[in-house]
Parts: sequence; structure tokens; C-alpha cells
Amino acid sequence: MPETVNALSKSTTNNLLRRDVRFLGHILGEVLVHQGGHELLDTVEKIREMSKSLRAQFVPEIYDEFKNTVRTLEPGVRHQVIRAFAIYFQLVNIAEQNHRIRRKRDYEHSSGETVQPGSIESIVQELRNKNIPVAEVKEILQAMSLELVMTAHPTEAMRRVVLDIHQRIAQDVMKLDNPTLTYREREQLREKLVGEVLTLWQTDELRDRKPTVIDEVRNGMYFFDETLFDVLPEVYYELERCLTKYYPDEKWHVPGFLRFGSWIGGDRDGNPSVTANVTWETLGLQRQLALRKYEETLRELMSHVSFSQNIVNVSDELLQSIQDDREQMELKQADVWRNAKEPYRIKVTYMIEKIHNAGDSSVDEKRKYSSPAEFVKDLLIIERSLRSHYADYVADNYVAKLVRQVELFGFHLATLDIRQHSKEHENAMTEIMAKMSITPDYAALSEEEKIKLLTDVLNDPRPITSLYLDYSDSTQECLNVYKTIAKAQKEFGRSCIQSYLISMTQGASDLLEVLVFAKEAGLYRRESNGKVTCTIQSVPLFETIDDLHAAPEIMNTLFAIPAFRGSLDDEAPLQEIMLGYSDSNKDGGMLTANWELRMALRNITAVGKSHQVKLKFFHGRGGALGRGGMPLNRSILAQPADTLGGGIKITEQGEVLSSRYSLQPIAYRSLEQATSALITAAVQSRNPQTHPSEPEWSEIMKLISENAQRKYQDLIFRAPDFLTFFKESTPLPEIGELNIGSRPSKRKNSDRFEDLRAIPWVFAWTQSRYLLPAWYAAGTGLQSFVQGKSENLQKLKEMYEQWPYFRSMIDSLQMALAKADLLIAKEYGRMIKDQAVANRIFSLIEQEYELTSNLLLDISGQQDILDNVPVIQESIRLRNPYVDPLSYLQVELLTELRSLRDKNEDDAELLREVLLTINGIAAGLRNTG
Repeated sequence: MPETVNALSKSTTNNLLRRDVRFLGHILGEVLVHQGGHELLDTVEKIREMSKSLRAQFVPEIYDEFKNTVRTLEPGVRHQVIRAFAIYFQLVNIAEQNHRIRRKRDYEHSSGETVQPGSIESIVQELRNKNIPVAEVKEILQAMSLELVMTAHPTEAMRRVVLDIHQRIAQDVMKLDNPTLTYREREQLREKLVGEVLTLWQTDELRDRKPTVIDEVRNGMYFFDETLFDVLPEVYYELERCLTKYYPDEKWHVPGFLRFGSWIGGDRDGNPSVTANVTWETLGLQRQLALRKYEETLRELMSHVSFSQNIVNVSDELLQSIQDDREQMELKQADVWRNAKEPYRIKVTYMIEKIHNAGDSSVDEKRKYSSPAEFVKDLLIIERSLRSHYADYVADNYVAKLVRQVELFGFHLATLDIRQHSKEHENAMTEIMAKMSITPDYAALSEEEKIKLLTDVLNDPRPITSLYLDYSDSTQECLNVYKTIAKAQKEFGRSCIQSYLISMTQGASDLLEVLVFAKEAGLYRRESNGKVTCTIQSVPLFETIDDLHAAPEIMNTLFAIPAFRGSLDDEAPLQEIMLGYSDSNKDGGMLTANWELRMALRNITAVGKSHQVKLKFFHGRGGALGRGGMPLNRSILAQPADTLGGGIKITEQGEVLSSRYSLQPIAYRSLEQATSALITAAVQSRNPQTHPSEPEWSEIMKLISENAQRKYQDLIFRAPDFLTFFKESTPLPEIGELNIGSRPSKRKNSDRFEDLRAIPWVFAWTQSRYLLPAWYAAGTGLQSFVQGKSENLQKLKEMYEQWPYFRSMIDSLQMALAKADLLIAKEYGRMIKDQAVANRIFSLIEQEYELTSNLLLDISGQQDILDNVPVIQESIRLRNPYVDPLSYLQVELLTELRSLRDKNEDDAELLREVLLTINGIAAGLRNTG
């Protein structure tokens, strides 16, 4: 019976999703008629019907008619058709997001007291059922750590104003579920939605300029303002509620295990716009937001603390603190709460003034909060007094929540990471050492010579820079960054900046160079007793396959150097290490990168254990499958349990931010699932279990990985004309004109593959429907083990059923193949000038696609790709007929635009249409970069 109820419930909610999609589709149709007449709607409908028909059954005659219809669209109509399909996807995405919220509410409504899988309560209940004692639960909570780091990686194609409209539409559509709405209220809601969709139609979805770094900073802060400031404390509150429910004899205050950080305004790798001054401005903006949120919350608190001394007794501690404020702050009587019998409101008046003045150096220390600790001290005075007269509801829901917010966000909002390319440090170090006559050409030294020289400098208290020497602009900027960090830690607190990441780390010297620069700014100091004080951590970023191989030995070398080891905490040494998913994939292919990252995690962890250093791994995942993208909870559980001891950091990039954190219920569910996964992983890490067959499976994977890498690199690095194929059959050049990020698409002004960033690499392949980085060479790798032997295929089936790592990898490959479409990809090949090149390389890709698809079905035992996740399978199936017209239009437009540009001509309107198709396909396929 419960199964029947759940099936009916699921069917009902799916009907509601279809209702919302149809409802929004009809509204868009009205807008099309209003803006372009029935002719526009008829044209869009004709293209949609043909595309849908072709997906149901491929008929060559319909295919030719479809392409001809697209090709012969009059430019003015074509522009509107592109926008119609692009906006349709935006509306479908809104409906699907709302449906996620609806499904959660529906589950909670229909399940009664049944605990939802993946929830915080489900994992706490599991701890209790396994009889894990309180002491062990506390150890787990104390040890686990997850930091989610926002980055400005340019994969969000939507403008902020468009996302704002989306949010308003989402909120209105959700109201349709309200059964108490009257007929008139529904009509008013519909009228409002028509207005919003019309606004969306008349709003330019393309940016007219590249965003500045500060624009990107403000975009990132939007999510703190709109959702995270409230949602994060709710996650903690729910965890404490569940712990109290299942472990009632204990009073719980969960330590700060879940936080958000940021790279935006600190990531200068390849982005000359991120200067020391920009970093300082970023920190100031973040503090402004934190203080504004506290001031708003205190003003709200005023309306909930109208407790009168005529009725209740407040604490002497509260009255004394008010007296202290009165004497020290000397506010005008008109600025203090007027009712002398309402002490809480009087106290909050003073607190608002002190928060308002915080960070203002011109204000006397007594009239402001100089630190978050001072603010919390006052809040706790209020909380204790409230509880003394049983006003626990207000204490729990307003004051305790605010205390938690201050614990999480401080006055700095989010810890800002600094990142720079290792070559920049080497260049600056070379100039500095030459000017000081230490060595004429530092860059030419061997790695061993660099390590010895840098170690000597760290052990010597004398500086190697001088105020009286002139340095090049790049070297001076390098030094200014460290001075800014030192200044910021004094102004905003030590937590504002803690990590300095080094892109393309290839040797121990790369980390030692950062410590030497830190020493010059006073961030690394050797005291007279030999003890080192270091307030910034030098963090390696291992990106390519070769770098991942070299990582264990580099860390082994560093941990053995006293000058480096001294930079870690003596009592609990912890080293952060970042692993790059994007460049390792670009370098070796999805399957090989996946395996090499796992091996690097294991091998580096072993090095840490041998030196008694805990490691915090920072996973540089992108949103796309080709850059390690997956749901947050899955990305946590995908890590080997024995590598989690020092905590986890994960990047949250581009379109992932808006899809996860634009709406509070979705943000909460994502963070709830992440918390559940984190506790699960923490429990497993205390007693890691490996399958008895894992050593054998690992050897098989090693073989598969090696053959996959060879196949991948045969195409990417060794196939003649491959780069020509890539550039001419994808919108790579045009993506750079989309104005979605402040950072250039290349690290250098070069056409070398090595200098192309991973984001445009993945973005371009997704636009052209190949999705090549997410699956190519996996089939050859798997086939190298199967070799037509049934017993070997059976072994892979066994691995799929019993090894979570292998199953996750195979399922990610399925997702990539499901989103790829080689029939449409072949159309992009028509843009290649040399069709012999197009046919030769496309044939290689097509063969690998067929091989990979067939093997995945054999291994999983499925009839079709993604049979294991029918919801996503159906979503892709329903979306494809609407994405297809945009793809065909993009090919036509690119062909026309490039033909003009070959003649040194251009057409701004044609480029605009190309960029609109890029936006539309990004919305249709999702997770594009």
C-alpha cells in the first residue's frame, strides 16, 4: 500500500511539473504574439514540431525540410526565434527548480514521521541506531569540515538582472500550488506572470561589456545576501535539533563545520585585473555586507523584544551592560529607545549604533564593535536574560540564530583565498635576488639549488627586498599582494585571508617562494627562540596528470624541510592541498583524470601520515561533467574515506551558484544533503572499509586508465589537424566575445593548446553537442580490459555492482553520452574548411562514441543509456527537441559570420545572434562549463 501511495504521489507531482511547463509555455506564446504577431508564434511552433518529430523518428525528408526552414529564416524573424527558444528553456529551468522544492514538501507532507533519505535527521537517526556514543559523535562533529568556495569562473551565461527576473517568476509560479487562491487571485497571478515574462523578453540577456572584478564580487555577494545568511544557520539549527532528539541527555552546540569562502577578488591567475587594490576593495565590500545584515537583523529583533520590566525581571547583567553603554557612548536621548521600561530595546539601540560604526576608523573604540567577539558578548548577555524569564522562543529563533551568523560570517563575511601562477612568483623572485646580488639568475637554478637558497632565506631574519630599490611593475604588484594580506589580517581579522594557492605547482620551490614573499611582509616570522609564526598557508595546486604524479614526492620533500614544516601549527599540523579537475581532464581525458585524482589523493594522504600531518584536500570541481561536476553530496561521498581527515574544500563555480543558491529551499536542501554526506563520510573515515577485491580492481583500473590516456592523447595531442578541427567546428572564438567573465580565455596570448583554459575547452565542446572531454577514450580504455572475453566483462559488471567508485564513474559517463548528440555535432563539422580533416577526425570520435555507449550498456545491464536515472533521462529527452533548433541556427550563423570575417568584414547583429544561441544552448543543456 505505501508503495502505491508513493507511486501516485510521484505521478501527481510530475503532473504538476508538466502543468507548470505548459502554463509558462502558454504565457510565452502570448508574449510572442504580442511582440511578433501570430506569424512569429506559428514559425516557432512549426520548427518545434519538426524538431520533436525528428526526435521521435528520423525521416530524411523531414530532416531536410527542417534544416531548410531554419536556413531560410528572415534575419529579423530568426533573431526572435532564437530568443523564443532560449527564453523557453529559462522558463523550463524555473519550473524544474520549483518542482524540486515541491517534491521535498510533498515527501514531508505524505510521509508523516518517516525520515527523508539524505536529510540531516536520517544520518543522525542512523548514528543512534548504530549505537554510536555521544563522545564519538562529538569527535566526528569536531573533526569534520566542509568549506564551499565561490569562484568567478566564467560559466554563468545569465546576467544578474535576468536571474532576478527568474527569481520573481519562480516565487509567483510556486503560489499556483496554493489551494486557497480564489479565481480572481489566480487571474491576478497570471497577469503578473505575463508581465514578468514580457519583462524578460524585453530585457537584454547579453552583457554589453565584460564584467569587472568588482562586478563579479558583487554577484558572488548576492548569494550571501539573498540566501546563505539565513540558510546556513538553519542547517546548524536542524543538526542541533536532531542531535537533541536522538541524544536528549546532551546539550548541543555544533562547531563551525560548514562555511563558505571565495576566490572572487583574490584569484589573480591569468587575470591582470585582480590587483592588490581590488583585493582590498573586495574585503571592504564583504565587511559592509556583513555589517548591514547584522544591522537589519538587530532592527528586526527590536520588534520581538518588547518585554517590559513592569511584567518580567530581566538580568542584572543586562541592566549593567546598558548602563555601561550609556556612559561610554553618550548617545542623544532622541536616538535611544524611548520606553525606559523596555530594556532589551534600549540595549539593541546601542548595539545598532556600535554595528553601524564598526570598521570606521574615525569613530572612538567605545562607540563601536572592534571585533565579532565583542558583538557576540552582548548578544549572549541578551540571550541569558531572555532565558531567565522563559522567553526561550525569542532566544532560540532570533538571538541564537544571530550568534550563529556572527560565528559563521564574522565581520569579513567569507574567507578570501589568494591564487597566482607559480611562474609569476619565479619571475619576481628572479628579479629580487638579482637586484640584491644573491644570485644572478634564480630561474636558471636547479630545483635542489632553489630549495637550498629559499630555505636559507627563510632561516635568515634579514629581508631580501628594499624600499630603496625600484622593481618592475609585475614584481612590485607581487610584493603588494603580500603587504595587502598583512594589512587585511590586522584590519579584518586573521580569518579574512588564510590560504595562498599556487597554480601549476611543479616543485617544492614553488611553495617556498610564497613563504619567502610572506616573510618580507611579516606574515612568516622566525622568533628568537627558533619558533616560526606564519599567518598564511602556502597551498599547492596540482593540475596536470604529470603534476598529480609528482605531488607525493613534492609534499614529502616539503614536510622534511624544517623551515616549511615550521609554517604549520605545531600542535595539530594541517596542510591544504588543491587538486585540479579541469586541467587534469583536459590533459588526460575524463576516465584517466578521474583515476589519477583518486590515486593522488591516496598517495599524498600516505605521505601526510608518514610525517604526521593532516591534509585538507581542496577539490577544484567545475559545473560540467568534463570538469568534475556532480551534485555536492555525491562529490563528498566520491572521495576515498581515508583522505577526509583534515576536511574538504570544494569550488562552487559559475552557473552552479545560481542553480544551487538562488532559492532558499534549494540552497537548504543542497546543504542539508551535503551535511548528511559529510557525516556519513566522517563515520566511514574513522574505520575505512575496503572491499577484499579492491586491490585487484585497482590494477584493472590502472590498465584501463593507461589505455584511455593513450587513446585520448593520440587524438588531442598527436592527431594531425585536431586543433583546427576543434577551433573550426565549435564556437570557441565566439565564446570569448560573450562577456561572461573578467578573465581572458587564455593564460597567455597564444594559440597553443596548453595555454587554452579548461573552461572554454569544455564550454565549446558542449555547445557543439560533442561533450567530448566528458567521455572520449573511456570506451577504448574499458575495451582494453574486456578484449572480447566474457569473464572480463563479468568482472567489470561485478565492479559496477560492488565498487561505489567505479559505479559513480560509469554513471557520469552515461550522463555525458546522453547529453551528447553526434548527428547535430556532425553539422558543426560542415564549418571546417578542409572536409577531409572533418571526416577523418569525426570518424574517430563517432567510433569511440559507439564503442563507449555499447560497453556502458553491457557493464550496467541496461537497455538504454540513463535507464538507471529515468528522471534525468526524461528531462534530457524532453529538452533535446527544443535545443536542436538552436544548434542548427548556431551552425548557420557561425558559417555566415566567419565567412564575413575571412573577408575582414563584420556584422554586429549577426554576432549578437550567435551569442544568443550560445546563451540558449547553455540554458537548455545546463552545466555547460
